[in-house]
Amino acid sequence: MRRVLFAGLAIFTLALGLRADTPNVYAIRGARVVTAAGAPIESGTIVIRRGIIDAVGGSVSVPSEAAVIDGAGLTVYPGLIDLGSTRASDQTIPATPQNFRTTAELERWKRTQILKPQARAADTVRVDDAELTRIAAAGITTVLALPAGDVISGHSALVNVAAPPEDPQIGNIVDQRRGLIVVKTPFALHVSFPNQPRAGGNAYPESLMGVIAFVRQSFLDALHYGEVMRSADRAAKSALPDDPALEALQPAVEGKVPVAFEANHAREILRALKLAKELKLQPIVTGGREADEVAADLKSQSVRVIYSLNLPQRPRNLAPDADETFASLKLRADAPKVPGKLAKAGVTFAFESAGVADPKDFVRNAAKVVKACLPEDAAIRALTITAATLAGVGDRLGSIEKGKVANLIVADGNLFDEKTTIKRVFVEGRSVSLDTLPAAATGRGRN
Repeated sequence: MRRVLFAGLAIFTLALGLRADTPNVYAIRGARVVTAAGAPIESGTIVIRRGIIDAVGGSVSVPSEAAVIDGAGLTVYPGLIDLGSTRASDQTIPATPQNFRTTAELERWKRTQILKPQARAADTVRVDDAELTRIAAAGITTVLALPAGDVISGHSALVNVAAPPEDPQIGNIVDQRRGLIVVKTPFALHVSFPNQPRAGGNAYPESLMGVIAFVRQSFLDALHYGEVMRSADRAAKSALPDDPALEALQPAVEGKVPVAFEANHAREILRALKLAKELKLQPIVTGGREADEVAADLKSQSVRVIYSLNLPQRPRNLAPDADETFASLKLRADAPKVPGKLAKAGVTFAFESAGVADPKDFVRNAAKVVKACLPEDAAIRALTITAATLAGVGDRLGSIEKGKVANLIVADGNLFDEKTTIKRVFVEGRSVSLDTLPAAATGRGRN
């Protein structure tokens, strides 16, 4: 049995692109260090020991046992944090069954598909090595794994993308992977407001106002459920049927877990804020395409935004000589400018990939945001320390400081320069091998 475990671990580690003989101590010497916690160090040394940043500075001594990396001409950044990824967990949205006897049965089934707060992304974290390494190769070392589905879809989990198993002696290797890479769960309960049915016909109800009414009633039901369960009335408690969905909503209605509302239009954002205020929820706005239009409201209520870097593009199926509507052109032109306006308004924000086709486009599109009007240092913070703080793990991730987890990326230039290439990636202090990936996978060139 032990031999099988070790064999499985060897295959698993190699598939991840992680060397089984990875040193416990590294020293990156003479590199430019963008700490995200203060001014850059123009020529500094970072010592990594057993997955943790042991020292960083301009006059740090290199331990004799360290594997030394020459940082001359290179820049080290904190690992990037993507606060909204559909790539990090394996989840499917079931198609509508065809054997319902009555419309009522169909509607009850639909309700179970859009009220799923008990779903946990942490339970379905991907261990698909190629995909995780591909994400790491883009400089993203931590992602927020999102639950799949419409309306109230479940709880997300913050995960490191390619941390290796530490103890192969006991337990199931895959389960160990899930336990090791999960940084925080749950992060938030996720709610979306689809304006129309999505593929499969599962969205219900089918209007924005109907969805909002459904969400509101679900939270009110959860509030009542919680009040009864906390009461001393045994008869009332026994009369309540077991309801996993209402039980799973309790942390949100008690204010222990934030509620992330996916809202892009200004009116949707305002409705989400109104709903959160009425129900005393902790709101976070995700997507946020028109968040700048309601920046004053967001700032006054201290609401954080996770802005989508899945920026609008010209439809690929549109003929080269075909005209686009003014609204489409304006949306595409305005989208990269929104984070800069949020920064000026004092709104706290981070970024999500939210369906970006290629992980590399997460940084490419951040570069477009920088070019539009967001200062570079603000963009770096939004991708690192601000994201970590927003997620409640700023004491562990997001900056290059002594005592923090060694999630680092080493590049041969400015992160937002289209010619920059990521040379090395460290996740929890382990070097992720990029040698087996195509050259394009580590480059930063624009298409």
